[in-house]
Amino acid sequence: MFVVGNTLNHLYIQPRSYKTSFKWMAKNSSSSDVAIEKWKRDGVYIDKRGKLRTFHHKKLSRKRCGSLRGQGWKYGSGFVDGVFPVLSPIAQQILDFLQQEVDADRVWGSLDNLSPSHSTWDDLINVAVQLRLNKKWDPIVLLCEWILQRSSFQLDVMCFNLLIDAYGQKSLYKKVESTYLELLEARCIPTEDTYALLVKAYCTAGLKQKAEAVFAEMRKYGLSPSATVYNAYIDGLMKGGNSQKAIEVFQRMKRDGCQLNTETYTLMINLYGKASKSYMALKLFDEMRSQKCKPNICTYTALVNAFAREGLCEKAEEIFEQLQEAGHEPDVYAYNALMEAYSRAGYPYGAAEVFSLMQHMGCEPDRASFNIMVDAYGRAGLYEDAESVFEEMKKLGITPTMKSHMLLLSAYSRVGNIAKCENIVNQIQESGLQPDTFVLNSMLNLYGKLGQFENMEKVLVAMEKGPYEADISTYNILINVYGRAGYFNRMEELFQSLPAKNLTPDVVTWTSRLGAYSRKKLYQRCLEIFEEMIDAGCYPDGGTAKVLLSACSSEDQIEQVTTVIRTMHKDMKTVLPI
Repeated sequence: MFVVGNTLNHLYIQPRSYKTSFKWMAKNSSSSDVAIEKWKRDGVYIDKRGKLRTFHHKKLSRKRCGSLRGQGWKYGSGFVDGVFPVLSPIAQQILDFLQQEVDADRVWGSLDNLSPSHSTWDDLINVAVQLRLNKKWDPIVLLCEWILQRSSFQLDVMCFNLLIDAYGQKSLYKKVESTYLELLEARCIPTEDTYALLVKAYCTAGLKQKAEAVFAEMRKYGLSPSATVYNAYIDGLMKGGNSQKAIEVFQRMKRDGCQLNTETYTLMINLYGKASKSYMALKLFDEMRSQKCKPNICTYTALVNAFAREGLCEKAEEIFEQLQEAGHEPDVYAYNALMEAYSRAGYPYGAAEVFSLMQHMGCEPDRASFNIMVDAYGRAGLYEDAESVFEEMKKLGITPTMKSHMLLLSAYSRVGNIAKCENIVNQIQESGLQPDTFVLNSMLNLYGKLGQFENMEKVLVAMEKGPYEADISTYNILINVYGRAGYFNRMEELFQSLPAKNLTPDVVTWTSRLGAYSRKKLYQRCLEIFEEMIDAGCYPDGGTAKVLLSACSSEDQIEQVTTVIRTMHKDMKTVLPI
């Protein structure tokens, strides 16, 4: 435990050349006295642009309840007013202790020894925000619960907000609700951050109706939902995989006259980009600028990513140039997005040029940068170059993740090198990582392509018996492989087994099954399966239409299929409406 006999002024930094002979005593976890050098309270801090600025520390320190009370942390932006959590020595001790100790009684017992001063309050909030940056939700809960239930500090909405956020991240929506009620009982006034965090917590728990109820709660108190609350809702829906609802909320936001901000547009550009709707992302970007809403570097990067996903490297490069013309210095995320564009377009050497450029400009590549290069070379069949990048990453001390190994596995899988692929799977296990479903699906696909059905079945048995859960993609691979090989009985056996495994056939499953009969020109059987597909509520895509047309052996059959497809598309609702 730590016992503090005095406290430090926490947040602000001194010039490196400053020295002082003043020392004070604090007790560490072993109860031995340790001398810690006290910082002089210089009037300097780092603003959000990384510049040193000055302040009048006496004026700040005399604020009632501490300099950060009620304003130091804001949802979605960390510290406001450009002040970042620079931890004092005592705050660092508290942080280290909370990250190591899990026993609530020991944590609270240690926190009880802190003096209830303004600087202690600021230290605690700095620690809470740093824990949030580290995504350490349990220590935040222990700290904030201690502040609210046991400390002598005045109850503060910021502390409630941090606690709501932590419980929301842990999907403990009941705890979120009880914390919100405690906030009201304590006569604290909820802020827009409070409501935003409530909405996000409900989205994380998959409770859309409760998220909607938050908007009604705000109106009950005469509050109009702000962009912060709407953005939290859109973000939560996107992370929950509900893009359609997110678009509906965005449209409602416009109808309600809520002022859209940069974050709103950036979220929606991301949404359309991930849905491979780069034209919609660009439309929103143009709308944003016409509304005098200034894009930030995240907005530009989101748009570069949108074009990158579709391999539109020229458009991606154009937006990248606009980013620079707007006065933004490209960061690693922007460079990675541009590299991804060249990779997806099949230009590995273009990606390599961007990789070299970012280093020349003083921007250090991260793990994602190396992964993109492994993927770029792998997609182009340059497996030796892919492995060279993989090894270079390890030499630089960047530990390859499961994704890194998967990309290298895919590179060798494309050229049918089974021995190397099996070696990579062994490397994954030796590095302490557990092969997941995606890894085993890749091996299934490789064995299937090479006609090694016995090995494919062995992998399937291992997945069904072991900890690796077979998903619909697993069976899509099997159905496609057996269908292409003409093993209809085994294909149908696998398809019919899906309901018992609680798996629902998707459009790929149905199309793969259709493809098997289409290759044999079994037109009537294809129509029967197509009807089954529609009755099951699965809507065909372009691939399904091509398979059906390839089953036709006469002009009449082609006309019949074309009529059916046109009729269905006419009745189809747009998946991503404008």
